[in-house]
Amino acid sequence: MAKTNFQYEKRQKELEKKKKAEEKARRKLEAKNNPKPADGEGDAEDDAESESEADSADAAAAPAQPD
Repeated sequence: MAKTNFQYEKRQKELEKKKKAEEKARRKLEAKNNPKPADGEGDAEDDAESESEADSADAAAAPAQPD
């Protein structure tokens, strides 16, 4: 019977932890560089973007009906 390669498993776990830590650090840095306005200055722009995304999602979800 083959032996389990514990070193390989441990290395994979370490790589996964490192990847998650780097992703978290990247998101944190991105949030620090691009803070969202807290007083509502950019809300209208965000609402317009989310509306257009929702409209395009609705159009893609609804099948086209022939006339």
